[in-house]
Amino acid sequence: MKALALIPLLSAAVGFGSIEAQVLPVNPPLVPSTAVASSEAGANLTVYLLTFGWGNEVWERFGHNAIWIKDRTRGTDTTYNWGMFSFDEPHFLRRFLTGDTRYWMQAFDLDTMLAEYKRRNRSVLAQELNLTPAQRLKLQQFVQWNEQPQNKFYRYDYYRDNCSTRLRDALDHAVGGQLQTSTVTRMTSGTYRFHTLRLLGDNLPLYTGANLALGHPADKPLSQWEEMFLPVRMANDLRTVRLTDSTGTEIPFVRSEMALFTSGRSPEPSAPPNYLPWFVVAGILVAGAMIALVRNAEGGNRLTLFIATAVATLWSLIAGAAGTALVIAWLFTKHYFMSRNENLLHFDPLSLALAVLIPLSVYALRAVSKALRLAGVVASLSLLGFVAQGIPLFYQKNGEIIALALPINLAVWWTVYRLSNYRRTSLPSSAAL
Repeated sequence: MKALALIPLLSAAVGFGSIEAQVLPVNPPLVPSTAVASSEAGANLTVYLLTFGWGNEVWERFGHNAIWIKDRTRGTDTTYNWGMFSFDEPHFLRRFLTGDTRYWMQAFDLDTMLAEYKRRNRSVLAQELNLTPAQRLKLQQFVQWNEQPQNKFYRYDYYRDNCSTRLRDALDHAVGGQLQTSTVTRMTSGTYRFHTLRLLGDNLPLYTGANLALGHPADKPLSQWEEMFLPVRMANDLRTVRLTDSTGTEIPFVRSEMALFTSGRSPEPSAPPNYLPWFVVAGILVAGAMIALVRNAEGGNRLTLFIATAVATLWSLIAGAAGTALVIAWLFTKHYFMSRNENLLHFDPLSLALAVLIPLSVYALRAVSKALRLAGVVASLSLLGFVAQGIPLFYQKNGEIIALALPINLAVWWTVYRLSNYRRTSLPSSAAL
């Protein structure tokens, strides 16, 4: 069952939080409403949506879900989930990095599934779905077809094609498209970035990495249909969905629900943390430290000269490497949500060349004009990225990245300018040659 644990994040991968804080008052113990004797095909089936809350590990932060079908004729309780993967698959790492990760659907006995999530201390909510016998049978036939070896594999996408959206689509298939019709026009206040940062907020490195990696597509407003990439959000949204039965009567999609296990964890956060002030402070502190070091170096202190040069070089190396990774992800992988990334204006691949030119310009007095021009370009692009926030086309929510990178990029240009001038004027003319 180890494969049940992962829903990757790139810096980000997705899934779905605490349930106990979002459950409606618990109904009486679940008694299958379809237990009334009937000869109609599918009347022997009861269908539940199982939603599993978040756990401790990074890949457990987003939760999970499964379909539980109770077949009273066969005496079986089978769960179907689309979250299976294996680290042992050939080329797993390459597939993960390029956005070509392969997942599959698999069935488990209910007791096995529940035992696994109880062991991980993750909440379990069961919602009985208000399906007709024909819809239950259609769903059972579909998941049994989907489980077959030739049908079970799919290319995993964190947001648009994950374990939760596959389940959502299976339910929509069973009800003839009514689920999509009733939710696709209901807009929510969230975005893919909002939910990702909300669920990663207690891990600052991952939070920062996800915020840096996600581009324009992650800031698209979501409908309820799209928001169901999150299992807990799906469980909540389904409570408001109404279907039309064979008589034309509107009925609730969720007939009843019950918490099968409550973990006692704190509820998932309702919004991302406000880290902006901390990013502002970090950017100003690093930039201020560089300025102070340069001032001291201009007084003849060789140690601070070395440290100032090293800090500017190290930042340029980090920013350039991150920017290069963003370009590669955009142009050469299937990670759609890492495309069109405004953070490239602040973490610029050009900074890699600057990391080479800075020590050359300061210590060897070589390529000084090139270093100054390139540092000026990098700083100007970062400043442009800040000013462009007022332009409608630049709607990416990357204020924290700007707050960190802009003052440092400006300070790097100032450092190159001051130190190269200082070295040129302080050395004997023969040494400068």
